[in-house]
Amino acid sequence: MIYARFNFSFKAPLMRIAHPSPCFFTSSISFARTQLNVSLKPLPSVSSSSMADPSNFSTVSAEDEAKYGFTREEMYSSNLAGTVNPYDRHLFLRHRSYTDWASRVEEDSLPKLFSSTLKSRKNDIPVKTLLTVIEGEQSDGDVLIFPEMIKYKGLTEGDVDGFVEDVLVNGKPWASGVQETFTGSYVFVCAHGNRDKRCGVCGPILIEKLNEEIALRGLKDQVFVNACSHIGGHKYAGNLIIFSPDSKGKITGHWYGYVTPEDVPELLDQHIANGKIIERLWRGQMGVSTESGDGTGEQKLPNGTEVKKNEKPEESTVQKTRENVGGCCQGANGSSCCMTASSEVSETKKTEETTKAHGKKGLCGLTSWVGSWDQRDVLTAAAVVGAVATVAVAYSYYRRSG
Repeated sequence: MIYARFNFSFKAPLMRIAHPSPCFFTSSISFARTQLNVSLKPLPSVSSSSMADPSNFSTVSAEDEAKYGFTREEMYSSNLAGTVNPYDRHLFLRHRSYTDWASRVEEDSLPKLFSSTLKSRKNDIPVKTLLTVIEGEQSDGDVLIFPEMIKYKGLTEGDVDGFVEDVLVNGKPWASGVQETFTGSYVFVCAHGNRDKRCGVCGPILIEKLNEEIALRGLKDQVFVNACSHIGGHKYAGNLIIFSPDSKGKITGHWYGYVTPEDVPELLDQHIANGKIIERLWRGQMGVSTESGDGTGEQKLPNGTEVKKNEKPEESTVQKTRENVGGCCQGANGSSCCMTASSEVSETKKTEETTKAHGKKGLCGLTSWVGSWDQRDVLTAAAVVGAVATVAVAYSYYRRSG
């Protein structure tokens, strides 16, 4: 709230103040509030738009585009290749509309239970598995599994234990559901605006452009686009994953970053239609073997070029500390949607800033004391200082004239 338009009147006997210390102002606050007639009128506040409102996705302001969109300064500032940790299977859980997701969608009822069950059974699941939430609406609870290209409908909280045991641990069809197979190419675009505004600005625009170009090519029944929750790498937005057959018919999952609407035709015509990887946007892929002795899972582009992984890929520090437990993006067996790394880094930074602030104390703790005032106190103190200065000057002239 911004305060302005204040008036005050001051009535007090003349006094002589030689060198007032900062401590003087502390004791003056209660005095000032009884002697000053302060009128603070709040200016009208401007409410910030919610990323959960679908109407906000259709129109992006010039300010947001410059700060969070495809023209932001950080675009193309990092090497992309090697920013995806090796994994072997990707689960996608349909859950509500992406415009309604909270910042931590993985803490909603079904995603939270599914994620925690995967983590508790991580040592029993034979392959490294990721879980990501995708838009559901009328099909909440459906689970898509890649690279197997199978689907189960209507998973509920009561089904989770049995599903994980049958499908993921034992590799069998789910006893309580009907296994369906599906074909085609699938594009998952991070549009999780309540998690990171860069994804909230770039994602919906990419989804719209993808659907537009798919329609122009007559591929609506062959290429399917879905919004997904955070997959790791906010700074690489637009982020997306493409699951499609390669030149040998094998299903692969390739991650792309810094994708713009201008890149969409190339992704459709080269990657999906011809199996050609767009190297300048390529982050990594699903399906790299993690069974080697060192577990490094070195990734190679289709042309045989070995990818040198970035020395410090985003969020890798926290993941390494957790030793295969994983968060919801880039986690290991039984991980689910990306939540831990950014939150822990944020808390660490907040603690450091607080410690630094408390370490700088002036006379009578003036710095921390002023920092704790509300705006009314600041204005009141300013009025006191002004009034005292006026009295001091007037008294000085009075003595000279006497």
